[in-house]
Amino acid sequence: MEAILPNTEISEIEVKNIISSLLQYIGENTEREGLKDTPERVLKSFKELFGGYKVNTADIFKTFTEGNCQEMVVLKNIEFVSFCEHHLLPFYGEISIGYIPNGKIIGISKLARLVEIFSKRLQIQENLTKQIADEINNKLEPLGVMVVCKAKHLCMIARGIKKQNAVMVTSAIRGRFNDNNVREEFLKLLEI
Repeated sequence: MEAILPNTEISEIEVKNIISSLLQYIGENTEREGLKDTPERVLKSFKELFGGYKVNTADIFKTFTEGNCQEMVVLKNIEFVSFCEHHLLPFYGEISIGYIPNGKIIGISKLARLVEIFSKRLQIQENLTKQIADEINNKLEPLGVMVVCKAKHLCMIARGIKKQNAVMVTSAIRGRFNDNNVREEFLKLLEI
């Protein structure tokens, strides 16, 4: 997946003006002390929160054949924060990844980095889960991969239905993880 670069046709000054206009729209006084620097702070935070658009996932996929195994590799409970593309509100939780190597492995921190890249883009949880599994499947060509994502969504907590404890769970299953025994082994490892 290619990196998507920011729209250079919109200047930072225009973005700050848009943020200021949004503050005025909700009824705020953009000249009051607490809000004077808010457009600049929001612009700066957007660069971090949506930094996944600037990264090409291929850049993190340095693979190794030495130390390769054919047993399941699991990294669980990778924390993430992303933003719902429907309401621009955060959703957050944990992602667990399992894969069965097929001649090559990846540094374990790169799996967490992959989560960061995709979560730092406007998302829906279903796509986030799928994108991570597909990228691992395409780049590593493992015997199988499974990704499980558990998240709370502020678009459900702070507005709308206002359910504070609802947790959404999504999974993406590829290759050998379609076998019930392999899938069960992965899910049991997540309980440890």
